[in-house]
Amino acid sequence: MQPNGDRPPADRIRNVALVGHRGAGKTSLHEALLYEAGAINRLGSVPDGSTVSDADPDEQARQMSISTALSSFDWKDRKINVLDTPGEPSFVADALGALRVCESAVFVDNAVRGVEVSTARLWARAAELDIARMLFVNMLDRERADFFRTLEQLKKAFGPHAVATEIPIGAEHDIEGVIDLVDMKAFRQESPERGGWSEIPIPEAQAQLAQEYREKLMDEVCEVSDALMERYLEGEEISHAEIVDALKEGTNHGKIFPVVCGVATRNIGTSRLLDAIVEDLPSPVKHGSLQVGELELEPSAEKELFAYVFKTRADPFAGRINLLRVYQGVLSADSQVLNTRAHVKERIGQLISVAGKDVVHVGGFGPGEIGAVAKLKETRAGDWLAARDEPIEMPRLKLPAPVMAFAVEPKSRGDEEKVFASLRRLQEEDPTIDLHRDQQTGDQIVAGLSQVHVEVIVDRLRERFGVEVTLKPPRVPYQETIRGSARAHGRHKKQSGGRGQFGDCHIEISPLADSPDSFEFVNEIKGGVIPSSFIPAVEKGVREAMQSGVLAGYPVEGVRVRLFDGQYHTVDSSEIAFKLAGLQAMKQALEQASPVLLEPIMLVTLSVPESYVGDVIGDLNSRRGRPQGMEPVGAMTEIKAEVPMSEMLSYAPDLRSITGGQGDYTLEFLRYEEVPGHLAQKVVEQATDERAATHA
Repeated sequence: MQPNGDRPPADRIRNVALVGHRGAGKTSLHEALLYEAGAINRLGSVPDGSTVSDADPDEQARQMSISTALSSFDWKDRKINVLDTPGEPSFVADALGALRVCESAVFVDNAVRGVEVSTARLWARAAELDIARMLFVNMLDRERADFFRTLEQLKKAFGPHAVATEIPIGAEHDIEGVIDLVDMKAFRQESPERGGWSEIPIPEAQAQLAQEYREKLMDEVCEVSDALMERYLEGEEISHAEIVDALKEGTNHGKIFPVVCGVATRNIGTSRLLDAIVEDLPSPVKHGSLQVGELELEPSAEKELFAYVFKTRADPFAGRINLLRVYQGVLSADSQVLNTRAHVKERIGQLISVAGKDVVHVGGFGPGEIGAVAKLKETRAGDWLAARDEPIEMPRLKLPAPVMAFAVEPKSRGDEEKVFASLRRLQEEDPTIDLHRDQQTGDQIVAGLSQVHVEVIVDRLRERFGVEVTLKPPRVPYQETIRGSARAHGRHKKQSGGRGQFGDCHIEISPLADSPDSFEFVNEIKGGVIPSSFIPAVEKGVREAMQSGVLAGYPVEGVRVRLFDGQYHTVDSSEIAFKLAGLQAMKQALEQASPVLLEPIMLVTLSVPESYVGDVIGDLNSRRGRPQGMEPVGAMTEIKAEVPMSEMLSYAPDLRSITGGQGDYTLEFLRYEEVPGHLAQKVVEQATDERAATHA
């Protein structure tokens, strides 16, 4: 680690996100990098729950990363900041946030399963951010692991510029080390201990294969420069220094994606990966300035401070812990800065650098550095800390919408406020969490990207904040609409001595063609039969009636309402009277206009082993699913299907059971469709029973 106050120059920093699908071995690779670099003294393991990254009890129990973990360490006079990101799609916000603040990413792929769904999606996001990318083919010691098959899958998924800079020595359980195709040297891993490798001659059995892949690498490297390509085609000697420079230049500018390999759990190939990070991936200086709106931020310590907060962690004892990236200037401990969103001053106390399991207090972070700060009062993810109150805002991340909703109830009476406050703090940490109160039932609703996502939220409430809650079965957000037209007359008249109440209106309702999620109110009153000042009150009553439909009490959408006649009284008419008249008319009209129930239809994207495809599709058919196609993606098959949300509420454990725990899926809302008649009747009966029980 850099000594306190001795900040590394920006050109000696490497900021790297480890990304990829769940189960690819990112956390094990992170652990091996820390161990090889000397930041930790023993190699932890995911099954034992002893890794640096997965420090939270919920991560250890589930044996998967849920939050991004930051580690900083030195390697060959460079400071490397590694962000180990979750691979589970439910926690994609963390992975996207990490990609945003790094100049490069190492994509970790499972050599058995190949390119998986999350990897492909994150690759596309990294391409949008224009960051350098390298690929690490992991788990080469597993049965059926095949580096060369995986390499071809990577080329198919990410283009021909994914090129091997290493190939393995041996295969499956007999893997011994790697051959470096740039230096044409072989390295055998004698033991998993730090530095437990030795340089050996390239094995004779692999000499021809190494030469073949060296030539493929040279083809890609020489494409970086026309002059280099011309010399290469003419058979001229290309020096080692020219190859190294061209490889770095191509990698920095997205023209080459080096593919390296190893076994993280056995520390095979890790030191070579560290060398590749230092030699081939860009520094903040090489990557250049960041344009944010009208501002151009340069990695210079001489300019004014601008630091971006990309992750907030809610801690019941330390309060908010913010991870941040300094883009310009210097953030110093014991200083004062401005939060440009809240327009308030924040007191910076201690600045934290994370070295394995050790926390190091540092005097400051310079341009390009990533670190942490605790106990800021107003600051949260997405905020900028700056030397002046400058209007600056990062473009919003394109995050998937939450689709799995549950009602939460505290187990202890009187804990309602504590539950809500704790959920708000978790929402600061994970912006894909949605919190709202159900207008129909009054329930507190928490929604996430999957059932696993919501279960993790509940676990964190218990572990971090000491709050126990019960999850009710998720409610499907049904809607109601109409298939026919109808006219209705609403009159509210009340006389109780003195001034009375009088409102009278005639409306006609009809379906809004091709717009099932909208509402249109048309005022066709002529001759002043209803004064214009009362028209908004009629519309307000109509809208209130639509909040609870006549079939099952679900919101009504897709209706056009035409107000065409009515009466008023010069003394007794009022806004409230016309609102009640509009509500009455709308209720009557809805009953006469062939009301129907609508259900949300989801696009389900599954990644399953080929051997389970038939069983999975059969199960989707039983859930009223409509398969939309399938294609091989690496060693898996990706299936897309349209399925009603009501059929997917308990899908996570069912898919795990069908595929032996090897299947993954994501949900995305598509549209609303009419519920089949026999099923609609059941929904209506259930809603009627619930309302009766509520009012009993």
